[in-house]
Amino acid sequence: MNKKILVFFPDGVGLRNFAFTQFKELGEQRGNQIIYWNNTAFPLQDALGYEEVKIETHKLHPLTSYYCRIRKHIELNVATKKFQDNVYQTYKFPFNYNGLKNTLMTLFIRLLIGLNSSEKGILRIRKRINSLERATEKYQYCKNQLEQIKPYLVFCTTQRATQSISALLAAQDLGIPTLTFVYSWDNVPKAMQLVETDYYCVWSDLMQKEMLQYYPFIKENQLFVTGTPQFEPHYDTSLLESRATFFEQYHLDVDKKYICFSGDDETTSPLDQYYLEDLANAVRSLNSKGHQLGIIYRKCPVDTTSRYDEVLNANKDIIAVIDPLWQASGKNWNEVFPTKADLKLLHNVCAHSELVTNVCSSTVFDFVAHNKPCIYYNYEQPQLKKGIRDIGQNYKYVHFRSMPSQDAVIFCTAKNQLVDQIEAILKGELSNVSEGKKWYQVVAGETPTQASEKIWDAIDRIVDER
Repeated sequence: MNKKILVFFPDGVGLRNFAFTQFKELGEQRGNQIIYWNNTAFPLQDALGYEEVKIETHKLHPLTSYYCRIRKHIELNVATKKFQDNVYQTYKFPFNYNGLKNTLMTLFIRLLIGLNSSEKGILRIRKRINSLERATEKYQYCKNQLEQIKPYLVFCTTQRATQSISALLAAQDLGIPTLTFVYSWDNVPKAMQLVETDYYCVWSDLMQKEMLQYYPFIKENQLFVTGTPQFEPHYDTSLLESRATFFEQYHLDVDKKYICFSGDDETTSPLDQYYLEDLANAVRSLNSKGHQLGIIYRKCPVDTTSRYDEVLNANKDIIAVIDPLWQASGKNWNEVFPTKADLKLLHNVCAHSELVTNVCSSTVFDFVAHNKPCIYYNYEQPQLKKGIRDIGQNYKYVHFRSMPSQDAVIFCTAKNQLVDQIEAILKGELSNVSEGKKWYQVVAGETPTQASEKIWDAIDRIVDER
């Protein structure tokens, strides 16, 4: 008998992991009927031919987003006190005092944070969020859909979307088991666990430990260590194009070796364009010494700024722009969707670059999977001034403490180091790949090619015990 499994996309971030990989195919091979519960604008039926049920009602309770912010602040305050560590305060965004309405709401938020900054307070606020979302039209709408579909399980593809709360509550109230996937390597310490489900899939033993540390109401038997499908395409050799084909398609110079510059979002690295400029200057210096180098610039998929344009225009002779193959359905970051074609593109950018450079990105793991080194920029730009965030703050975050050693990545701590570091990498004298693989294993688990299979193992186990 086919078991109906409802794969829930509250937003587009899970598409890459659960619509474009072998995830669906593997589930069907196990005798499951997979239906996508689609809260996004991405047309799964039309684009991929997948069976989908669209969620047309998207309205949250007017207070939900405020209470979610309150919850985040309280969880970070509790972690600060519990672990005697002020790093958790750096995960907060500043309060808004612009205008009377924003000021009054900020005062309300700060009052509730002050009254509830404890483990019991977290539970009170979470209960309040659930109460608000149960009162919405969306909750009833989703409940009606679930009553018609009658799935064996709802699998939520990310734990951090407010749009998922009412839908998952509806499933739980109907007695349908719920499972969610923790989306990103840094999400647990950052207090980005918005949903409460019956079970959770986590990337690694490290993430399992974190979940138990930060969320005492979650028990070990609710956690499945599965890895993440995020890196599976790097092991799919069918995606690899020959160097000649890839270079011809993107108008690259076959006589050059390329360094990938992986762009960051504006919040993480507000002066990112100047690191690209530094790389361009380093490449010019190396080319004057006889090297034949170019740069592949791959922007952050959700970056819509024009801040790189001046640098790109001034260095057209050495920088090739290869944009991620993502599609925008709106102006917000969560309305920009990946495509299946981008998995192939990223695979080939990694395969045909000598190394990657960036500010603290998880692309270190994409490139390590291809045995390619990574340089992290870790020095201030002269353009840094009050009101602009220093990128050095990023490396103090909890998820960077998972590095087995400082050699897990190559840190460039001064602009004048860059030429020598790149040259040493090209000569085979400098690499982080060996230690980087150890870090990759700590973060993503020991079996990066089997994540989809392990998630299906978890689903099967939950359904069988139902």
